[in-house]
Amino acid sequence: MGKRENVWLAVAGIVVAEDGKWLVVKKRYGGLKGKWSFPAGFVEANETVDEAVVREILEETGINVKVEGLVGVRSGVIKDKISDNMLLFLCTPLNHDVVYQESELSDAAFKTLEELELDPDSSLLIHYCAKLTNLSVLKETDAMNPGQVFNYSSYKLFF
Repeated sequence: MGKRENVWLAVAGIVVAEDGKWLVVKKRYGGLKGKWSFPAGFVEANETVDEAVVREILEETGINVKVEGLVGVRSGVIKDKISDNMLLFLCTPLNHDVVYQESELSDAAFKTLEELELDPDSSLLIHYCAKLTNLSVLKETDAMNPGQVFNYSSYKLFF
């Protein structure tokens, strides 16, 4: 077994409202400080990846979401030492009153794709995703649980 602390797993939500606006946040720290980016965070030990994205979006923005499916994976290696991985989920907001976490964020809002494309503070990932005409979605299936032998307390497949 390798050192797990050198393998990071994060999640991000592409939250698209009925009017087509995207939910974006501005972090107060890190590489995306001051840039519009997707609400995101690390997966905790006691949750599945889709549960993590729902929690992170709610914590950061006050928005409850329904996860529609998995739309992308970002994977990179930092300084030859850390495997940094992020799963991007397409989500639908269940409410629209943004109340952001001021300790972590300087702003959060629903913005049009046009606003985001014209804003110099939009992250590269937002620019990339905004140009995609349709996001292909891997949906959660009611597939088999592999059985008690593995001792899963929660199990999900996205296909």
